[in-house]
Amino acid sequence: MPAKIPSETESKGDLWVFGYGSLMWRPGFDFIEQFPARLIGEHRALCVYSFDHRGTPEKPGLVLGLDHGGACRGIAFRVAASLRHDTIAYLRGREQTTNVYREVMRSVWLENEARQRVSALAYVVDRGHVQYAGRLSLAEQVRYVQQGHGRSGNNRDYVLSTVKSIEAQGFRDGQLHQLASMLHDETSLHR
Repeated sequence: MPAKIPSETESKGDLWVFGYGSLMWRPGFDFIEQFPARLIGEHRALCVYSFDHRGTPEKPGLVLGLDHGGACRGIAFRVAASLRHDTIAYLRGREQTTNVYREVMRSVWLENEARQRVSALAYVVDRGHVQYAGRLSLAEQVRYVQQGHGRSGNNRDYVLSTVKSIEAQGFRDGQLHQLASMLHDETSLHR
């Protein structure tokens, strides 16, 4: 059963959602506008074993989570108040299949003209969950990503699509870019 959403998301106004992985390139919900945004206090990390979307319990893949410390650049989506309930239900069905994430509200800073701060719904990794991978070496990450395939497709495409989306926003994620480079090299070696 998904965790109860924090009370502040039960308000009647528009909903902000912070995307830092696949939500950046495949949000799957209707939104009014989107802005590049920064969340401080957590960072993007390939720290979640995927048993569903990009892997199986027998052959886990590896997906992103917001992990404690640092900062993360991503995209903030503004959802109309009338779609708040449906959007939250959709996100719970997508992000909470195994409850590896905690559903939280976080302050994010929009990279728009006003540089405003908004409270956004975000999915933060639960470090006590069996799927929490912690900090893996790049070699371990490559191994999990290469073997991972789940109901949403192969793990390699997930990583490369996320890197492409990050680049489209005009920034880089050093660790993910290094992994993507290694995945491209592997593809070249197999041709």
